[in-house]
Amino acid sequence: MTGQPFYRTGEPKALVAPIEKLVDWAQSNSLWPLGFGLACCAIEMMAANAGHYDLERFGVFPRNSPRQADVMIVAGTVVFKMAERIKRLYEQMAEPRYVISMGSCANCGGPYWQHGYHVVKGVDQVVPVDVYVPGCPPRPEALIDAILKLQEKIRAGIPPGERPISIFDPGAKANAR
Repeated sequence: MTGQPFYRTGEPKALVAPIEKLVDWAQSNSLWPLGFGLACCAIEMMAANAGHYDLERFGVFPRNSPRQADVMIVAGTVVFKMAERIKRLYEQMAEPRYVISMGSCANCGGPYWQHGYHVVKGVDQVVPVDVYVPGCPPRPEALIDAILKLQEKIRAGIPPGERPISIFDPGAKANAR
């Protein structure tokens, strides 16, 4: 179906749409992230949840349990010791599950991977990543942009882990094929 996912009928207050579009819309507007703050990027993630930026207006409600979450935000340096715990928490999350990699350390190991034997060179070696947020540390606005890109991706019906996007890629349209 092309064009608008919802269209009006002749009856008042009635919308007709395919059930898949309604489910995708509901999922995209009720993201429950499991915050996995590992380093300084976690401060920016907490700031995005605070009153000044207020992620709740986008339907984002942080959860403390992986069984209640459907988005994992990995913010900070991932070391090999922590990688197995990230994988375990990812496997405990509800399906469909999405991952946002926040910061240079989570994306590619940051400045530590060259001189440290203990740093994973990107969280995508542990779990599949849907949206990459570059920066050291990225601003809360960047995390909000990543969440909006993830919502676009969910609305487009793209399965988790397929076609990851970066928020600063000018051609990063979630529904571009």
